[in-house]
Amino acid sequence: MNAPLDPPQQLTQADLLRWAESLAGIARTGLGFTQSQYERERYEEVLAVASDIGVSAGLSVNREELAQHWLGSVGEGIGGYVTPKVGVGAVVGDDEGRILLIKRPDSGVWLYPTGWADVGYSPAEVAVKEVHEEAGIECEAVQLLGVYDGFRWGARWPLYLVLVHCRMTGGSLNPHPLEVADIGWFHRDEFPSPMFGVERWHEIAFAAIDGAMVTPFMDVPRKVVWKSGPWAGESK
Repeated sequence: MNAPLDPPQQLTQADLLRWAESLAGIARTGLGFTQSQYERERYEEVLAVASDIGVSAGLSVNREELAQHWLGSVGEGIGGYVTPKVGVGAVVGDDEGRILLIKRPDSGVWLYPTGWADVGYSPAEVAVKEVHEEAGIECEAVQLLGVYDGFRWGARWPLYLVLVHCRMTGGSLNPHPLEVADIGWFHRDEFPSPMFGVERWHEIAFAAIDGAMVTPFMDVPRKVVWKSGPWAGESK
């Protein structure tokens, strides 16, 4: 007998956005490698379909603008292979066992210092640099805490986040005037609000701050990659 099918699941905007970005990435990568005009036309049609999905997911552009935006980012060869962006986050603890948190001026959300990975820097070097630039705190990288798929966190673009535990070594709070709306050191039971994704990193972050060498986190592979939720084998 055939195995029973999974019960129908209601699509979310996050599902649609993930599918749109994934299709667009496949098409742009194909455009970066192909020399065939026929294949180029097919990939451009895939981009048009992806843009329809993206607009349906709530992206604030029209179909033609989104398709042209994606087309304009097509490269050639290896440089044209579309991959997720890479962000780096820094969990910084002080001598009192508190964590350094900043409030983003654009979203109003609290989180540890984060920034895009810079060419020429290792993830640990980016973490140390971002902490100093955003908060005025000097620190040293101690250990890798995890690598997270941003789409499973609710990000609106493809990204991987590398989370690094850092130990404060000097400096004092001096928030960047453009990148930080508020800043502070917080105990594990006195977090400000709203926080982003705290249920995913709270336990591992404070275990590291308390001095433990932790097993780095990674997202559990899903049984069906293009589906979401625990019924598809996704880790919460």
